[in-house]
Amino acid sequence: MTSFYSDEELEILGLQEYGNDISISRKCSIYSPNKIILGNHVRIDDFCILSGNIIIHDYVHISAFTSLFAGHSRIEVESFCALSSRCAIYAESDDYSGDSMTNPLIPEQYRHVQLGEINIGKHVIIGTGSTILPKVSIGEGASIGAMSLINHDIEPWTINVGIPCRKVKERSRKLLEYEQKLMKDIAMKQ
Repeated sequence: MTSFYSDEELEILGLQEYGNDISISRKCSIYSPNKIILGNHVRIDDFCILSGNIIIHDYVHISAFTSLFAGHSRIEVESFCALSSRCAIYAESDDYSGDSMTNPLIPEQYRHVQLGEINIGKHVIIGTGSTILPKVSIGEGASIGAMSLINHDIEPWTINVGIPCRKVKERSRKLLEYEQKLMKDIAMKQ
């Protein structure tokens, strides 16, 4: 027995939709699986949390202890992405200003929950310990350094770091050549 769910167990999980070559750790916590869509070649490691309306495309790796909290909004992770360990992605968050109460045990009329979709573009890599807040779009090919706080949109094909996250330089697009070669190899094998 492996540490990942078998095909039969994946069926029982009740995911809305999933493709081929799915590796989800048995130690992963999944809430509202009927709202989760997984593409092909997806791996989700130990102690991850997936909650709410989440779409994960092809060839995506989510490392251990990473959490995706979509709540009443949505998180979409496009193909060829890597989320390093201990990342936290929030499409919904309490208002920390003090103008309202916080935490899910408080009735809604006393809370001011901020929510907004998160889109993580194709070929994005998020460094360990990074946090993404609601209403953020990370452009294709962007790279986020470890321990970064992403609270605004990130430009495509840039390298970004810090709290708050800021652009430090452009990112190479050479990996697109490898994507083309990979797709060609796959097509030849079929």
